[in-house]
Amino acid sequence: MIAELGHFSLVLALLTAIVQATVPLWGAWRGDAGLIGIAPFAAAAQFLFVALAFFALMHAYVVSDFSVVNVFENSHSLKPILYKLSGLWGNHEGSLILWVLILTLFGLAVAFGGGNLPPAFRARALAVQGMISVGFLAFSLATSNPFLRLDPAPLEGRDLNPLLQDPGLAFHPPALYLGYVGFSMAFSFAIAALIEGRVDAAWARWVRPWTLAAWCALTLGIAMGSWWAYYELGWGGWWFWDPVENASFMPWLAGTALLHSAIVVEKRSALKSWTILLAIITFALSLMGTFLVRSGVLTSVHAFATDPARGVFILGLLVVAIGGSLLLYGVRAPALKAEGLFAPISREAGMVLNNLLLATACGGVLIGTLYPLFLDAVGGGTVSVGPPYFERVFVPLMVPLLLAMAAAPLLPWKRGDLRGLGQRLGVVAAAALALALFTWARMSDASPLPACGVALAAWVSGSVLLELGQRLKLFTVPFGESLSRARHLPRAAWGMTLAHLGVAVFVAGVTASTAWRIEAIQLMRPGDTVTVAGYDLTFESEGEVAGPNYMARRGTFTVRRNGDIVTLLYPEKRFYPSQQTSTTEAAIHTTWLADLYAVLGDPAEGGAWSTRVYYNPLVPWIWLGCLAMVAGGAVSLTDRRHRVGAPVRRRAAQPAAAE
Repeated sequence: MIAELGHFSLVLALLTAIVQATVPLWGAWRGDAGLIGIAPFAAAAQFLFVALAFFALMHAYVVSDFSVVNVFENSHSLKPILYKLSGLWGNHEGSLILWVLILTLFGLAVAFGGGNLPPAFRARALAVQGMISVGFLAFSLATSNPFLRLDPAPLEGRDLNPLLQDPGLAFHPPALYLGYVGFSMAFSFAIAALIEGRVDAAWARWVRPWTLAAWCALTLGIAMGSWWAYYELGWGGWWFWDPVENASFMPWLAGTALLHSAIVVEKRSALKSWTILLAIITFALSLMGTFLVRSGVLTSVHAFATDPARGVFILGLLVVAIGGSLLLYGVRAPALKAEGLFAPISREAGMVLNNLLLATACGGVLIGTLYPLFLDAVGGGTVSVGPPYFERVFVPLMVPLLLAMAAAPLLPWKRGDLRGLGQRLGVVAAAALALALFTWARMSDASPLPACGVALAAWVSGSVLLELGQRLKLFTVPFGESLSRARHLPRAAWGMTLAHLGVAVFVAGVTASTAWRIEAIQLMRPGDTVTVAGYDLTFESEGEVAGPNYMARRGTFTVRRNGDIVTLLYPEKRFYPSQQTSTTEAAIHTTWLADLYAVLGDPAEGGAWSTRVYYNPLVPWIWLGCLAMVAGGAVSLTDRRHRVGAPVRRRAAQPAAAE
């Protein structure tokens, strides 16, 4: 009965979405306040109906109701409760309900958290959100109904893919969807602005918090997925340029560009047309990611292997949504005239360079991801575009981006002084160069590229601290005054500092873990010892352990350094009987400066086991840097100037205080 109630709620949500997509838009066109006022109530009703359907499906998972096809195919009575819950979005049908739930949640937030938005503009934005909901709810009901029944009901389910039975994968999809769907608000605001034919500083102030919130969620989701791949798949790496990884990375690149271009719109009333286009492209890339993982065109541990007919439906949605928005953009964009002018050397110019490099990088990733698919579709055969292509295309674009990211915040708006900038950054450049030379000599590496990566990290972090020091006037005024300036510094400035420092930490982690990683692969019997990076790992024993829904072979390694015991490592090889599938569980010892990573492989003759041991220097900094970026975005969101519809305080002109 509860499953049928959930199904009926989806039907009601679709009908409500149709009302939300049409009536407020008509009311805004006619200037009818009554019709405009329907938008927030329709958004609230739609959220309630979708939430009811979501929790109805969750109830079926919790009680292991295997008469529901979706539960039967993705759950098991012995599965821990966390994975019963996460099994809801570990499949195509359930994850689609989560997608729509988050979409309606954002609509609800705009409906009742955007009271200072102009009513007509809010109605148009919510109408666009309603149109997106109509497409995905129709998709769910027509091709992906999660409430189909089995009669008679099976006694047991088939279980969730064992690779997805992990805490990281329990929270990774919701975070990704918050990012994907969050960009729908920037898209809706862009379409509403195109309909009205007006983009100004107020619009940029409205769109920035939604973009920033989505960017934070997507950053966190990508980082969690990377961390899961690192410790769960047992290969010791954190990124493989998998097509589905790229599907989440491309909207992140476009969203990062959108964040910075919106600042230029707000501050200088420039880049209006480009910012609108970026909002459309960012959400288009989010929709493309949805298409790739659900169309059946990709085979990936991240993808939902589904009927290609569903991919045709999503492709149709993609063509209508993005084709229609680009058509509207083509008609309206010429009227969006830039008002603010700026010199080639200025903070605005630095952000323009930032946008160009990010857009080019995104285009390079897009080509590498889609080219094999197009080639296969036209009968050109199967080709593989792997890490070498992406690294050669992407990395050279990131070097000038990091150089510009360090310099741009130190430039004034409108017009800057290149000589003065060079003088301010001279000390930072000298320190980065000295660190590069020291690193190159210390690591005795034939290639200077890793040392250049370390220098870039130092360049970014040094310039960020220099910019903060200049804001606080450190060492030029009494410390008490600097402390007072720190207390009154806008939270957005603190957020920018923290996020940019996170980028520096991330770059250092990527450089060190890629260039100076040590790997040892060998057969080991109990009592054998292998030495890696000064650590002695002794394979003590191997035995069988039982889990809630799996059996495992667990190895025990004693780790010593200079004869002293450091830790014990327990890697496992798990077997899930319900799906006849094995997984690898790596054991990791971290010092936050490096990871010691042990993997138990397959058994060999004579009681030996294949084992792999990795030493990954600074690899924890990759995720620490990502967390710092997310924290920086979260701090910026607390700045009142970034809240939706926050009015600008106007003060009477007063004489400038002497400093």
